[in-house]
Amino acid sequence: QVQLVESGGDLVQPGGSLRLSCVASGSIFKIYAMGWYRQAPGKQRELVASTTSDGITNYADSVKGRFTISRDNIQNTVYLQMNSLKPEDTAVYYCNAAIATMRSPAYGYWGQGTQVTVSS
Repeated sequence: QVQLVESGGDLVQPGGSLRLSCVASGSIFKIYAMGWYRQAPGKQRELVASTTSDGITNYADSVKGRFTISRDNIQNTVYLQMNSLKPEDTAVYYCNAAIATMRSPAYGYWGQGTQVTVSS
């Protein structure tokens, strides 16, 4: 069994920064791509940023230059550094990872989500 646990969400003022973390645990054989998605009230879940196991990154246009995704392959952790936060960044942020176990091929797992609120 695999679990993804996010942390780091909070209430922050516009222009502020937050760092989200997501740790994968369980019967992990290999982690492929890892990423962050977000879902604002009344909107569809959208990709924020992703990174391959080789460190190739991809960002939504709305966060380019403000957010940075990184990962620690030893600790099975992915981070999202968010700077210059805007009210429109307010959402529940979800971690996603493609993980293969000893018993199954790669499958996309989700975390439970962490709330980020940007407001003065």
